This record gives sequence, structure tokens and C-alpha cells, in this order.
Amino acid sequence: MAKELWKGNEAIAEAAIRAGCDCFFGYPITPQSEVPEYMSVHLPKAGGVFVQSESEVAAINMVYGAAGAGMRAMTSSSSPGISLKQEGITYLAASELPCVIVNVMRGGPGLGTIQPGQGDYFQATRGGGNGDYRTVVLAPSNVQETVDFVQEAFDIADQYRSPVLVLADGLIGQMMEPIEWRAVPKRQLPPKDWAASGRKGRDHTNVINSLFLNPEECDALNQRLTLKYAEIEKNEVRWDTASCEDAEVLITAYGTPARIALTALDALREEGIRAGLFRPMTLWPFPEKALRDLASESHVKVILDVEMSSTGQMLDDVRLAVGGKKPIRYLGRAGGLIPTVEEMIESAKTALKEAQ
Repeated sequence: MAKELWKGNEAIAEAAIRAGCDCFFGYPITPQSEVPEYMSVHLPKAGGVFVQSESEVAAINMVYGAAGAGMRAMTSSSSPGISLKQEGITYLAASELPCVIVNVMRGGPGLGTIQPGQGDYFQATRGGGNGDYRTVVLAPSNVQETVDFVQEAFDIADQYRSPVLVLADGLIGQMMEPIEWRAVPKRQLPPKDWAASGRKGRDHTNVINSLFLNPEECDALNQRLTLKYAEIEKNEVRWDTASCEDAEVLITAYGTPARIALTALDALREEGIRAGLFRPMTLWPFPEKALRDLASESHVKVILDVEMSSTGQMLDDVRLAVGGKKPIRYLGRAGGLIPTVEEMIESAKTALKEAQ
């Protein structure tokens, strides 16, 4: 299969088009502006609809309307823009509307910097809006995975009638890498007979709604969502490992830090330190059991969590998974800075020394 050189953001947009995206609503913000720019040119050529909205708030509500009509709808933004979309995201979750949301993260909080960051982990995995809801969160670590995840995200969204978030960082969005346009396995998807797309011979009109003034009805919605999320946790957990069979230092990382960690592993092993990498590919559902089982192995002496975040956010999920079985140390950089191979090597050595 021939490889092509693509920029991350443009590959995201092309992947969505190839996945059958009908509608894209977005607003420019660095470092994801190339996504709507590419969509504005190429989505209409594929028969879809592109709208540059007047704001991020407008964009997510346009997604709500299009998804409610049964369309494959998508939006993208970067960290502060995703914050503005949170009210709409919780409406989408409550109304059980499938859509794809891409966050090409930058440093924060607030407007922060246009440089890459991973400070949106809490927002993505805990829900930045109100109420009891979840979104599937896919975390690619290179452009190829980003392309694959974006295409599959539409099917995941349709299968569970739920928003799916693809969480990349600014480096992945801006870098260029060779990729292959490979077929993503198709799922057996349910019909969208719930969509507000006209009666079409039915004896009733479909209604899309997230307001339930009757407490019993609202409770029933929450119970239904809970069962759905349990099904997602059963079926959609993903992770990857590298050199974990005998690792005494286990590095946990996702996105860009995970790919940097692969180089650190080689360097550490050349110095006689057995290092391995555990990489969550779904941040929610988090691969808790897989990490717990690995951390329970006798050869694992210490865990080093690495993130582009000042105090650690995935770190909380790592701690919950490990359950105190092994000591955990943290290496983080924020403000657009990226942990280096050298920093990972030194942090791993220090962590192992402290654990002995």
C-alpha cells in the first residue's frame, strides 16, 4: 500500500471525509485551524456541508442540530475553544446524539499558549459539562493513528449514540508524517430510526431533547446512559505496550510523550535499565485492569508517569489503577514544553533508585 505525506490537521479532515462526514461546523483557532480550512475546500466537493460558525458555541449547537437529523456531524477546536463547547457536548450526551469532536490541545489554563499541551485530560475524561455523562476519548500518538481513530470514531459514535472525542496534541496536528489510507473495519450499525428527519410513514414524530422536568424520566435517562457506558467499558478499552515483559521501570504516557518514551526505552536498556512503556489508547474508558495487572508483576519496581502537564492529570487514573501496589513518580512539562528523552532517562533512573 502506497504511503503519502500528510500534515496532521489536514489528515484529520481528510479522514473524516473518507469516513462519510456529512457536516462540519467549526471556528479557527491555533493549532487546529488547518482542519476547518481543509474542510472548507474539500468537504463540499465530497457532497458535504461546511459552515464556519460565528463562534465555538454556535458550532457545537450546529453539530447538535445536524446529528439530531441523522447526519454524520463533526467539529474540531483547540483547548479554549473546546471549553466553550462544553455545554453543547453535555446536551449531545443527554440527547444521545452521535458526533465526532476533535481537540488538538494547546497549553493552558485560560488562553495559555498556542504550543502543544495535554492539560485537557480532566476535561475530556471527567466531562467538562454538567451532569452524569461520559464521552469516549481516543488518544493517538502519531498521524497514522489519528487518521485511523478519526475514521473509526464515526462508527463508535453511531453504534452507541454518543459523542466521541479524539484527543490529539498540537504537535501531532502540526507535524507531517507518512501514512497509509487503509480500510477501517466496519461495524454493524443500528438504524437511525430515532432521528428527527421527518415522519417518513411513522405514526409519530421523533423528538430530540435533553430536558426532563419529571424526575423519574430524568432518572430513567441516567440509568440508560449508565448501562450504555458500562457496555462501552466492556467493548472499547484499548492500550499498547512496549518492552514490558521484564520492565523494572514502567513508563505510562499517551500522545507525543509516548512516542518520545520509545527512544528513552532504548537508551535506558543500553545502560542496563529494563524500561517498558504502557500507553493508553482510550483515555476513557481507561485501561485500568490492564495497567493494574501489569503493575502487579514482580519485575515492575516503579512507575514513571510522563505528561505534557504541570502536575499530572492522567496521573490520577494511573494511581487508581495501580492501587498503591507500586511507587509512582511523575515527570511533566507544561506551557508548550515537551519532556525530552534526556529528562525521561534521568527521571527513570532517579525513580528506580528511590524505589530500591
